[in-house]
Amino acid sequence: MSARLNPEKLLLSKWTARQVIAREKHFLVVELLREQAPTGELGAVDAVVLEAVLTKRQRTLKWRELTDSSAWQQGWQ
Repeated sequence: MSARLNPEKLLLSKWTARQVIAREKHFLVVELLREQAPTGELGAVDAVVLEAVLTKRQRTLKWRELTDSSAWQQGWQ
């Protein structure tokens, strides 16, 4: 996975977990969570909400964790 992942373009992107847990392998980014900006403006993307395609369960993780190619692969494989 490239370290050049743009967090602003992650919404609705598809991901495959390298390790299947509870039959969850394929995920879709359904929300971008942003840092709190002191001026009230939108802050930088801090984390993402991934939704499992099969179970619809959601998990939150720091977006930079998606750059770990031993844990995540972009696209559905």
